[in-house]
Amino acid sequence: MYDAIVLARVQFAANISFHILFPTITIAMGWVLVYFKLRFARSQDPKWMEAYAFWVKVFALSFALGVVSGITMSFQFGTNWPGYMMTVGNIAGPLLAFEVLTAFFLEATFLGVMLYGRQRLGERMHTAATILVAVGTSASAFWILSLNSWMQTPTGFEMIDGQAHAVDWWAIVFNPSFPYRLTHMLLASGLTCAFLLAGLSAYRCLRGDHQASVMTSLRTGVLLAAGLIPIQIFVGDLHGLNTLEHQPAKVAAMEGVWETERGAPALIFAMPNEQTRSNDYAIGIPYLASLILTHELDGEIRGLNEFVGEHPPVAPVFWAFRVMVGVGMLMLAASWWSLWQLRKHGIPGRWTLRGLFAMTFSGWLATLAGWYVSEIGRQPYLVTGVLRTVDAASDVPAPMIGISLVAYLTLYVLLLIAFVTVLLHLARSAGKVTNTVSPQLEMN
Repeated sequence: MYDAIVLARVQFAANISFHILFPTITIAMGWVLVYFKLRFARSQDPKWMEAYAFWVKVFALSFALGVVSGITMSFQFGTNWPGYMMTVGNIAGPLLAFEVLTAFFLEATFLGVMLYGRQRLGERMHTAATILVAVGTSASAFWILSLNSWMQTPTGFEMIDGQAHAVDWWAIVFNPSFPYRLTHMLLASGLTCAFLLAGLSAYRCLRGDHQASVMTSLRTGVLLAAGLIPIQIFVGDLHGLNTLEHQPAKVAAMEGVWETERGAPALIFAMPNEQTRSNDYAIGIPYLASLILTHELDGEIRGLNEFVGEHPPVAPVFWAFRVMVGVGMLMLAASWWSLWQLRKHGIPGRWTLRGLFAMTFSGWLATLAGWYVSEIGRQPYLVTGVLRTVDAASDVPAPMIGISLVAYLTLYVLLLIAFVTVLLHLARSAGKVTNTVSPQLEMN
């Protein structure tokens, strides 16, 4: 039987895993809607407004689910993790308040204008509302990533009687890992949005809906993905260098490095074994991990054996990292191939469209994998070097946590099914579906 701390961790992981799916869409989707609106304002081509009208519904639905799931997370600070706010509430509280005051109110207020105010307020005010909502989504990401990054690399505070007190808010907000985490997350949101655009548009194309707005959304998604994924790879490299400097135990778990070594291989496959503190069935490329992480063939990577009792569980971090990288490489191949198809034929072939549709939610998979690397990789700490996870837990009995965990999981599965079902319904009903296939699609 699982103990209360394990169940509480699983419950919070379930909550945040569900919650993060929707801000990952809305952060970038807000700016895509701005793009559609500005293109319409400039050209007066109705395809841009038709695309806007479809995707603003997706944005509103995602925003609503993100808000609801975010509220349940805040409850758990009091029920399951009271030690968190007792220890670092002087830091976390103001940052969360800034997010509500500068971001949430902005989004919630002007979302209504986006949905219902165009005819009443005119194009300029409607465009301004769209921009303000996009600014709000990015501001929300700014404050939440600032807090999360501070938990990874805490600076600008001092401990007084077991509580963290702010000394330098600039150092707290702009802590060492914050620029990399924020950029990495914004790009992840852009890629999630891009593949959602391309995937649902490909679905509509496969059903015979080739309206100009559909093709516009498809091209936007493919172009956005093809442009962002190389930038994400570059930023990921910078983020890795920063993590190696500030959280070497996390990097050792990501790479499955047990003993400190130079010229460490990049493991393509392995089964990390914490009992023997070694890797079973390891297959690797010599020197590659050191080259990637230190930019030197014989660069040193500190091993997990230097952090006994202070490093995260290895297998989850090791495999989550490989899922993230693998999905990223698949995104690169899919987006560039689809872009080539668009330029050559004007529309991707049927198999390419099916591939894009299959990757509609690939951004979710990559984001979750990356989030697990980040959050599990911080263990055994909630706040690195300041607050251990076990010291923040409540004394709520395990059966009580287990009951609420089952309730959360059941609800989230149903909501996720409903969300995907509604998206497919919107895609099917957005335009008149014909039974004909375009000559270009048939040739491809």
